[in-house]
Amino acid sequence: MKRIVTFFAAAMTVALGLSAADNGGISPQMMERLRANYTNAPADRALRNALNATSIDKLAANAEARPSNTDHMTYRVKSRGITDQKSSGRCWLFTGLNVLRSQMMAKNNLGELKLSQNYNFFYDQLEKANLFLQAIIETAKEPMDNRRVEWLFKNPLSDGGQYTGLSDNITKYGVVPAEIMPETFSSNSTSRLSNLVSLKLREDGLKLRSMIASGAKAKQIDETREKMLGEIYRMLALTLGVPPTQFTWTRRDAKGNTVDTRTYTPQEFYREYAGNNLKDDYVMLMNDPTRPYHALYEIDLDRHAYDGQNWTYINLPMEEIKEMAIASLKDSTMMYFSCDVGKFFDREKGVLDVDNFDYGSLFGTTFGMNKADRIRTGASASSHAMTLVGVDLDKAGKPQRWLIENSWGPGANGGHLIMTDPWMDEYMFRLVVNRKYVPAKTLDILKQKPTVLPAWDPMFAPEH
Repeated sequence: MKRIVTFFAAAMTVALGLSAADNGGISPQMMERLRANYTNAPADRALRNALNATSIDKLAANAEARPSNTDHMTYRVKSRGITDQKSSGRCWLFTGLNVLRSQMMAKNNLGELKLSQNYNFFYDQLEKANLFLQAIIETAKEPMDNRRVEWLFKNPLSDGGQYTGLSDNITKYGVVPAEIMPETFSSNSTSRLSNLVSLKLREDGLKLRSMIASGAKAKQIDETREKMLGEIYRMLALTLGVPPTQFTWTRRDAKGNTVDTRTYTPQEFYREYAGNNLKDDYVMLMNDPTRPYHALYEIDLDRHAYDGQNWTYINLPMEEIKEMAIASLKDSTMMYFSCDVGKFFDREKGVLDVDNFDYGSLFGTTFGMNKADRIRTGASASSHAMTLVGVDLDKAGKPQRWLIENSWGPGANGGHLIMTDPWMDEYMFRLVVNRKYVPAKTLDILKQKPTVLPAWDPMFAPEH
């Protein structure tokens, strides 16, 4: 009997192996070939020992790469002070407010000025909550496995964002100095609050769908939505503070002398010291080689408020984007910039360079995807917003490297990142430029009817 069982087990093993091979699985025979392919030569053992004890990046550091950590720039816009977003995904907000405060200080001869990220973040989260609830109401008759509905429940709210969210927010709510609404623990470390608000929104979304399925009237639904938003407001007020509707502020000039003390609303403060038309004076550019250039695109639901503007951009070749960026920097105007910051980033040196690491040689293989392939496969997307403040040109006027003001506090290069031009080609995605630096032929593209992309498109990726 034991021999029969043993024979049966062996037969099953062979059968399962054959079945796995036939169905695309890893058969015992294939596993033997895979094991044999790994020779475990002395060089492999040395690498394995090193990789067991050391980070991949340290071992892949390219000793033959040319040093690129010089911060010499042909054109450089003066920084107004490095900020720190701490453990939050508010880079888009820090970047936008850094650009804005620089303009406010220069325009009004102001002394030190820091703007409150916490103030605008409060309204960002509230507006995003309302956007989600409204979208749930509008899709309530679709099944739960509808792709748009599914996407909404997976992404009810985040602390990330992009430029149009900033422009809509500031236009509607204004800005306040940092001391008027300072940072809190939850604004500096947003994950727990965002997770809890998202959890509540998902629950509320199901309730709204149930009400609509049961035939509730529009008035009842709207009243319920407002009650839900009231609960979200309370959660935000308890963790972030209550945003001021007016405040008193003392203006000081660049030498620190008191000019006057006045009371403002946040909207009045913005209009007096900035006054930019953030929606109409700026053009949003993208480099997405997976789609035709010189065309206008809009991403569905890629906005921060229900009554806000979807991210709408002109897709352009990198060379054209660079020309506008250089024109802006020559005129001492910094820009909102976003990229895939984690790729080939030497954090210790503060350098973004495609030659920083040689992963292929380390593992004896190749990593050959181009930018378009990386986008299509989800390997790369815009992940972080910063402020573009400088460029170094060669004798022919071509860019060699760029300087970016980051929002991660002090560090290498005084809180700035140095970006080589080849890295920019591969990992830059978005740039926001004042219209006066944009050629007329490019502005004409804005007259096109935009191609609308779905919310789950790779270009949606919010910056953190």
